[in-house]
Amino acid sequence: MNRRTVNVALAGSLAAALSTLALAAPASADDKMAGKEKCYGVAMKGQNDCAAGPGTTCAGTSKVDYQGNAWKAVPKGSCVAMKTPKGMGSLEPIKM
Repeated sequence: MNRRTVNVALAGSLAAALSTLALAAPASADDKMAGKEKCYGVAMKGQNDCAAGPGTTCAGTSKVDYQGNAWKAVPKGSCVAMKTPKGMGSLEPIKM
């Protein structure tokens, strides 16, 4: 096998590998939430998954335990049965 044939074969292999990577889509937020629901008012301080209200950016930004506008992903159907010192979990943000 001559050098040109080897280079063409390597280039083809590299192109095939790169095209495979391009086709593999990253997991979407919907995929990560499969079988789960957003449960507000159950996360401990700094352990929320997202939506921690004004002045915060997202995950891990809740300022207090059981913050009503911060949610945690929990198994579907379990949220409203979760009891906290401030009441039950909610599928909607809890007014504070």
